[in-house]
Amino acid sequence: MKELQYLNKYFVKYKFQFLLGILITIIAQIFSLFTPELIGDSIKTIEEFGRNTNSNTETIRGELLNNILLIVATTLIAGVLTFLMRQTLIVMSRHIEYDLKNEIFRHYEDLSQNFYKRNRTGDLMNRISEDVNRVRMYVGPAVMYSMNTIIRFIVIITHMCIISPKLTLYTLLPLPILSYSIFKISKEINKRSGVYQQNLSTLSTFTQEMFSGIRVIKAYALEKQKQDDFTEISRDSKQKYMNLAKVNAQFGPLMILLIGISNLVVIYVGGVMYINGSIPDIGVIAEFILYINMLTWPVASLGWISSMIQQAEASQKRINEFLKTEPEIQNTQPKHTPIIGSIAFNNVSFTYPDTGINALKDISFTVNRGETLAVLGKTGSGKSTLLSLISRLYDVQYGEIKVDNENVKNLNLNDLRNSIGFVPQDAFLFSDSIKNNIKFGNENATDEEVITVAKKAVVHNNIIGFTKEYETVLGERGITLSGGQKQRVSIARAMIKDAPVLLLDDCLSAVDTETEEAILNNLLEFCKDKTTIIVSHRVSSAKNADKIIILDDGEIIQQGTHNQLVNQAGYYKDLYLKQLSEKEIE
Repeated sequence: MKELQYLNKYFVKYKFQFLLGILITIIAQIFSLFTPELIGDSIKTIEEFGRNTNSNTETIRGELLNNILLIVATTLIAGVLTFLMRQTLIVMSRHIEYDLKNEIFRHYEDLSQNFYKRNRTGDLMNRISEDVNRVRMYVGPAVMYSMNTIIRFIVIITHMCIISPKLTLYTLLPLPILSYSIFKISKEINKRSGVYQQNLSTLSTFTQEMFSGIRVIKAYALEKQKQDDFTEISRDSKQKYMNLAKVNAQFGPLMILLIGISNLVVIYVGGVMYINGSIPDIGVIAEFILYINMLTWPVASLGWISSMIQQAEASQKRINEFLKTEPEIQNTQPKHTPIIGSIAFNNVSFTYPDTGINALKDISFTVNRGETLAVLGKTGSGKSTLLSLISRLYDVQYGEIKVDNENVKNLNLNDLRNSIGFVPQDAFLFSDSIKNNIKFGNENATDEEVITVAKKAVVHNNIIGFTKEYETVLGERGITLSGGQKQRVSIARAMIKDAPVLLLDDCLSAVDTETEEAILNNLLEFCKDKTTIIVSHRVSSAKNADKIIILDDGEIIQQGTHNQLVNQAGYYKDLYLKQLSEKEIE
């Protein structure tokens, strides 16, 4: 249970509920002892009545009725206490589940880009849902029934020893066999549970990818092939679960067999002892049989408890793998660091650790507050990487990036990212209303502000064309909208944030030239007091910038203003002439 030790901090946090649950369990078990004892007394009374013909019938009847009433009363009290035990311990487990899920989610948010490149979405979802649910079964039902079983064993066996130590010894002879069997089966459950959980993550990942890429699957008519793939993975998952279920299924019959043997031992040994006069009355045998049967569920539940613990151990191990993963990007500055907006790259080089691609090589430039920098270049030249480094989605290996003359690593990470309005190349929209997607940049924005930025992003007319206008709920990843509409909503989201730094990563690639011109004119006014970096493949997006740099294979090959670059031979002039001729043809 080494992996499950991680949960001890939650038991400490909810120690009062935990200890109260244990106390209630102890009291409930004490009350449950009265029933066998009262039944034994009743049999003893009837036995004495049979021996003594002079006994008063009314007296005997009164004693039996009194015992019956006491049995009903103690059973009701034990039942109420058991209910309170469940309410205390199971509710505690739900609180722990809530805390653990939130801890995992917060850690997911802190982890860096490389982590998400290495791990699939389906696996991440499975660990925060299925694995956490199995862990909750440990901190709730498994702990509750373990406490119940331990306390019941202690209370009942202690009471049995007081009545007849010899008969108790014979009764408990099957326990060593039981203990060894649980040990062997539990080891196998742990192994098979880990394999099953891993396969379940594979299944979750596959289905998540299929649902996300359903348009591509349909476009290529791959439904039959993907159905066959899903069937194969499902069959494998079923087989692994059946392997686990076969081991689990051994517990129940084994427990019942050993309890049955104990009952036979009580009847035989107890009968011999009664005949020999070692026990005073036959009611003791009845009492022992009831005690043994009271242990039936706790003993039978040992298999279930052991299975839950082993599955929780396997799941918590998978969770701990992620929780122990340290974010590569650390916030080294706890104090607030207000951002004004000037940006400087000083001999920056960067290589992606997962692929080894050298994306930037000795890059240097400066953008002052209120200036606009345009970055152009071929696909794969390092343009998007440059933007990712500014917001510290990655950290540079060589050189330094300064914001307001301070190394970005020394700035408060939250303040740095809050000061940036970012429009990614692949616009991501959430499955929410268009209004809320825009307000994602500023949740306190008014409806009027939402409409204002939508107009500046030239998407307002498209939105009001929908039946529910701004309340239109988008499909997953904004599938309801076209590529150009998604880009413009994403631009509106960045504008409403009104941050001092604006990063635009080729965010006009899916719009026509007329719409692009309108958006750029609006951005020109909007960005006059902001530091803006525009990544683009179009000269039209760059021509009004204060500075332009051209990247090729991670190196700056040209830089200057639009007028300077169109008058010198090179990539920019060639691109300008090519796009100018294409526009004339249109």
